Amino acid sequence: MQSTSQPSPKIIVVGAGWAGLGATYYLAKQGYDVTLLEASPYPGGLVAGWQAAGRSVEAGIHGFWYPYSNIFSLARELNINPFTPFTRSSQYSPAGLEVVSPIFQDLPRLPSPLGTFLYTQFQRLPLVDRLSALPLLYAVIDFDNSDAAWQRYDSVTARELFKSFGVSARLYRDSFEPMLLVGLFAPGEQCSAAATLGMLYYFILAHQPNFDVVWCRGTVGEMIFQPWVKQIEQAGGKLVANQRVSDLILDDKGQATGVVCGEQVFTADAVIFAVGISGMQKIISSSPLLQSRQEFRDVMNLGAIDVLATRLWFDRKIDIPRPSNACFGFNATTGWTFFDLNALHDEYRNAPGTVVEADFYHANQFLPLSDAEIVSLVQRDLATCIPAFGTAKIIDSNVIRLPRAVTHFAPGSYRYMLPATTSITNVFMCGDWIINRHGSWSQEKAYVTGLEAANLVISRFGRGTPTTIIPVEPDEAHIQLGRSLNYTLRHLTQNLLPDLWLP
Repeated sequence: MQSTSQPSPKIIVVGAGWAGLGATYYLAKQGYDVTLLEASPYPGGLVAGWQAAGRSVEAGIHGFWYPYSNIFSLARELNINPFTPFTRSSQYSPAGLEVVSPIFQDLPRLPSPLGTFLYTQFQRLPLVDRLSALPLLYAVIDFDNSDAAWQRYDSVTARELFKSFGVSARLYRDSFEPMLLVGLFAPGEQCSAAATLGMLYYFILAHQPNFDVVWCRGTVGEMIFQPWVKQIEQAGGKLVANQRVSDLILDDKGQATGVVCGEQVFTADAVIFAVGISGMQKIISSSPLLQSRQEFRDVMNLGAIDVLATRLWFDRKIDIPRPSNACFGFNATTGWTFFDLNALHDEYRNAPGTVVEADFYHANQFLPLSDAEIVSLVQRDLATCIPAFGTAKIIDSNVIRLPRAVTHFAPGSYRYMLPATTSITNVFMCGDWIINRHGSWSQEKAYVTGLEAANLVISRFGRGTPTTIIPVEPDEAHIQLGRSLNYTLRHLTQNLLPDLWLP
């Protein structure tokens, strides 16, 4: 252990989202000299939300699911209460209401996935189609989030996965593909089977309450990131906005000594990259140093998905049965969600009219449309779900186009994703697209990888105490038994039978 009388190591963290804020916060608390660089004018970037004409807007609404244990623990540590109660949700198609999801934790707990199967209220999907999912449970057992499992399933599309296990065409069309469109943000033929199994298991199949969700009572920036940044600054961390990193500096020993932002250089004893795929690709494109390394060149093979976020203000109150809703079947390759902000956000709770957020994923075909065309399309589709939207008047609207905004877990992408450590031994990675074995997804995964990066820095310099990351809830006993038996059988037969999927 190094003496704490020595100067604190200088750590540069690039990107002030969940991952970057998490790494910065913990390292600052451990006495490191941490500077967090953010390309946008405020922490969180697009995730945070901002004010437009005196009203809050966001680049999409983000849920916080029951298994987000580390984020919920952070909120308690920050002494903030940013979340709504758990909410029920609906799913709509052009034919009307399709599914109602209860609050699963309030119902008698059954072995997974029996509770999810029995308590989810399908309005139209026949039982025989739902039962066709049973053979898929083998893939759920077989996919244990290990490196080997990812390599087995990642080159296969989700559509191929479901077809191979006998899922009926209707169950795929009316249930699984809608989940993919709003969970992995792409149609099944464009989603990795490995990512599909990881997402479905984490959010839906691992434990009965996992699908339960709460929402932020305002923008994430106002409710979470702003108080978090204050705590970071009180701990000695520094946040510098409007700093777009364009290159990395190495010494003659191959160690990072700083990052370049335009004409300015920020010196460092270690660097943590905490940006999304698109942001990392911009940095690599401007950095001859990173381009010279295969692992970073490989990142250029990864993709990201276009998002369209809209917010509409109506002239009257409209009865929306449940505050969060997912929609499918309106466009073959696009999923969308809509939210009753009067029920979710403090700012709009007493508004005289209805305020709705509608977010579209894999929305590339919509981005070229004018704002007026988009608003008309959104009102038309909302009215298909809830007819009262058709006769209401829109008195204000906000449209945000977000090209390449979210990670695309495409088939075959796993081989190009980076782990937390790199060939530059004092450069670390974090974010929702970084390989880790924790098992979490989305915002929780980003935050967890930020904490993992902080722990790697602490291990490198021998200063401070590593943080304890809350693991995902263990598999239930019958799942553990199934995985144990499957592991044994797979190893007994691996030399006799071909693998389930080609490498």
